[in-house]
Amino acid sequence: MASLNVGNLGEYLREQRRNAQLSLRQLAEAAGVSNPYLSQIERGLRKPSAEILQQIAKALRISAETLYVQAGILDERDRDSAPVHTAILTDPTINEKQKQVLLQIYESFRRENGVAAHDGSAAADAP
Repeated sequence: MASLNVGNLGEYLREQRRNAQLSLRQLAEAAGVSNPYLSQIERGLRKPSAEILQQIAKALRISAETLYVQAGILDERDRDSAPVHTAILTDPTINEKQKQVLLQIYESFRRENGVAAHDGSAAADAP
């Protein structure tokens, strides 16, 4: 997983918000976050959690995976595993450390089964 690239995330969020014709205040309210916090995210000063990104994505009516990619939480080429990543990242019953460990285990199994090649043929040949 890549490191968070909050500057690009903030620019992307601002662009999506403007495309949706929402003010900062309107998006903050729809996403259930404070106006100052959302402003800090847009300016690249804060690193939002996966849960906050999911709330923002829902308010913008875009996929959470798109924001995860922008934030560096999810690699673009891992979109086929996005539902699993999303389920882990948004589970409120486990902490951030546990989420990271689960993601690492999941990815290690995918690599072991040859899915890292992204062609699917190795996975189909596995018992």
